[in-house]
Amino acid sequence: MEVINQLLIHIGTWIESTITAMGPWGIALLMAIESCNIPLPSEAILPFAGYLVSKGVFSIHTAAFFGAIGCVIGSVPSYLLGSIGGRPFIEKYGKWFLISKKDLETADKWQKKWGDWAFFICRMLPVVRTFISLPAGILKANFPKFIAFTFVGSLVWSYFLVWVGIKFGMHREAFKHIWHKFDVAIVVACVILFVLYLHHHFKNLKES
Repeated sequence: MEVINQLLIHIGTWIESTITAMGPWGIALLMAIESCNIPLPSEAILPFAGYLVSKGVFSIHTAAFFGAIGCVIGSVPSYLLGSIGGRPFIEKYGKWFLISKKDLETADKWQKKWGDWAFFICRMLPVVRTFISLPAGILKANFPKFIAFTFVGSLVWSYFLVWVGIKFGMHREAFKHIWHKFDVAIVVACVILFVLYLHHHFKNLKES
């Protein structure tokens, strides 16, 4: 538990230092990394940006806009990788991105049911939002629509998480006491969710 706690602290410190040093472009950079199939959670990035908004460093609109821009920038390489490589690529190398045939079939079903709106919806779902660009490319989703839905969905998600950070900043002392009471429980919950996520994907990979 101590190792995990220290790891989370280091990640949090790096996120804070990046945004502090680079401002809005730091937000864009970190969100781009998240959208490149790298599980760097926006749930840790944008609330800190919101905290800085509460201190008057920049506006909520700036933080949310650069968050969405970062998502678009990071999504493009993943989309192109999926589009060029196609299904054979995911069948051969999908395990490195924790994406299985079953995940691709699920993406197929989502797109058939919701059309291009599926990409808008996925951008507001934790974990899923990180990996949706690769399947979108494989499914040959309309690129301009994909970019548009990625931006709008990410903008909504960014506004929400930045708002959470603003509320934290406005009531920092109150939240600080609550955090100290529940920090261990939060770490445990994050670890459990991450393990369950890995278990689900490795199970799908074995079944593929």
